[in-house]
Amino acid sequence: MPFAQAEAILQEIGQINISRCSIWRRSVLWGARFKAAEDRAREQANALPEKWQPPSRAVEPDRRMGVAMDGMMVHVRQEGWKELKVGAVFDIEVRLGQDAHTHEPVHIAHAVHNSYTAHLGGPEVFGEMLFAEARRRGWEQAQDTQVVADGAAWIWNQADLHFGHSHQLVDWYHADQHLATAAKLFKGDGTPAFRSWFNSRETALYQGHAARIAAELEAAADALPNVADDLRREAGYFREHQHRMNYLEMREEEYVIGSGMVEGGAKQYQARLCGPGMRWSRQHVEKLIPVRTAILSGRFTDVWRQVYNSPPS
Repeated sequence: MPFAQAEAILQEIGQINISRCSIWRRSVLWGARFKAAEDRAREQANALPEKWQPPSRAVEPDRRMGVAMDGMMVHVRQEGWKELKVGAVFDIEVRLGQDAHTHEPVHIAHAVHNSYTAHLGGPEVFGEMLFAEARRRGWEQAQDTQVVADGAAWIWNQADLHFGHSHQLVDWYHADQHLATAAKLFKGDGTPAFRSWFNSRETALYQGHAARIAAELEAAADALPNVADDLRREAGYFREHQHRMNYLEMREEEYVIGSGMVEGGAKQYQARLCGPGMRWSRQHVEKLIPVRTAILSGRFTDVWRQVYNSPPS
């Protein structure tokens, strides 16, 4: 919570008189310790000479895991809005649910036991941090793994580098958004032709026919010069990621097809770091982010014990 709110709660509930400035100073002090622990874990996880190899089925044949990546914006003083890269590590749990269209009982995969990592900076360090968290969670003991995210190039570069043996999937919500954008360009927003084309191509996309949609949009661009560039851009999105858009197959094989776990995490970082009027110096927000990460991951007590008992760096 904001420092002023923490001050009021401590005074009212705990009868602890400590100013918001003191709370802020302590957060910076211990946040630096949290960040140092995070850095050590990242270095250890990425220092091994060999890259991860898929384990044999004898390791944990029933365990499945995934990672997801996203970004959100934080306002940094003298720099403006900067991207905070957020990653989630999760277990995949299959539960009996109901098909949205047929209403028949089906097994649906869910992301559970989510933990997070976040970095205000380049993708290389972020990728190493997410890999370290995945290893901490026992990634190498999982029989099957997946990466789910939007279409950002930096995400898939890191996925190939650190999670190259995992199934990759562009999350359904982002793909569906791009399809809606393409439908508006092609058929006109809100027209009967828009709805008809979108509904039929949405089914085709779900069934794994992204390449067919890309070809149709490329052909439409030749006939519609006013929106040709935008149509080609959307066609390129489906063309580039067609191998990551096999939604029906992935759902039938009991993987998650949405990235709500990381988007929900990003909103929790946003709630703390992007309140009305909030502006952060880089050195201070970088110390607060690891504390927020430990809280969201349910690990604050464990990390606190570790950094409290470790010598100052």
